[in-house]
Amino acid sequence: MEKKRILVIDDDESIRKLMAHMLELEGYQVDTAATGNEAIQKTKSNFYNLAIIDIRLPDMEGTALLTLMQDTVPKIVKIILTGYPALNNAIDAVNKGADGYITKPIIDNAGFLRKIKDHLRKQDESNRYNEEKVAEFVESRIKQLDAKDV
Repeated sequence: MEKKRILVIDDDESIRKLMAHMLELEGYQVDTAATGNEAIQKTKSNFYNLAIIDIRLPDMEGTALLTLMQDTVPKIVKIILTGYPALNNAIDAVNKGADGYITKPIIDNAGFLRKIKDHLRKQDESNRYNEEKVAEFVESRIKQLDAKDV
């Protein structure tokens, strides 16, 4: 089974290192970025299954990065991380494409890791479903084309 790739985007180096360490211990391949622009550049040259995005970055809001990432990597799971928990932040994040919302500091490490695992499991299920639908379409189309030849 391939290692899942995660991009952690936060301007706080200690948070990036802590999250990377936690996730690597769980067997994930982790990369980090300190800014939104750095994250965009990394997503253009690398594949990631999931991104954890701080809501406040030095060069842009995390919600703006959500929108940009939707254009460059639409299938990536995007989780907003914030030290400013508020209902309007959560609603704004979800409306701009976030798949999840986590508050910091992360007190419940097991709960955090469970959320990551659950999001990746859902992504795998969605990918399998899409692959099955494509295979069904191809099979159906081949039968349709074969019927025309008869």
